[in-house]
Amino acid sequence: MNLEPIMKLSKDLKAAAAHMSSDEARFLVDYYYIAQEDRKRSTNQVRALDESKEPNAVISWLAAQSEALEDQIKKALDVYTKNHIMGSWMRQIVGIGPVISAGLLAHIDIEKAPTVGHIWRYAGLDPTSKWEKGQKRPWNAGLKTLCWKAGQSFMKFSGRDDCYYGHIYRERKNFEIARNERGDNKELAEQLKEKVGKNTEAYKHFSNGVLPPGQIDARARRYAVKLFLSHLHGAWYEMHFGTKPPLPYPIAHMGHVHFIPSPVNHAHQENQMD
Repeated sequence: MNLEPIMKLSKDLKAAAAHMSSDEARFLVDYYYIAQEDRKRSTNQVRALDESKEPNAVISWLAAQSEALEDQIKKALDVYTKNHIMGSWMRQIVGIGPVISAGLLAHIDIEKAPTVGHIWRYAGLDPTSKWEKGQKRPWNAGLKTLCWKAGQSFMKFSGRDDCYYGHIYRERKNFEIARNERGDNKELAEQLKEKVGKNTEAYKHFSNGVLPPGQIDARARRYAVKLFLSHLHGAWYEMHFGTKPPLPYPIAHMGHVHFIPSPVNHAHQENQMD
């Protein structure tokens, strides 16, 4: 059996990747995660067939092809991010590699985001934005998924000393745990209790006036991601428009003075995590 391998990116294709359109980059990011899931499924199938001592040559080939395709797409997105105005900035962030950064670059139009709040809403991270029945979804599903993946990445690498947003995630989680145990979420828990089955673990927590651990963790990850997007917006706005962005609404109009600065300097340090 002669099964052809995946063709590698040529020099011409790599050069073309530097000038991909946002539509092409978004498609490749989506396809990267499809290839990643295909590789995981086929690898698990190979493992199961190995254990049962059954032949698996074709599925092993498929697993290798999926891995090769995943790698080639990542290389194309790597080139794309290196040639974008904000690519070098994002690649300094531990936990944000070429795939997530390419997706963010391709989804966000800084000229349509005068404040970071516009990005939060577009990414489904504005709690006041509701998807009512019969209405068009008020956020971008692809961008929301990428932000979720960024949060997972910050959580995964939070034990590293140089993972700034991972530390933010941990600090926020401790804060959320304390609020929860203090009973600050009692009213919300009472509302959510009516939306889940009585035999679920979530119902037990809601009945005790607290949120389940999974929701607490999700809150901490969202907080870290929103702070990251705030820093991303600030740097991008200044690079694009040549002036600092407007102050966040709570600081400019509500007397809040708590501002967390970005960890990124102008040194070019890359990481390859997604």
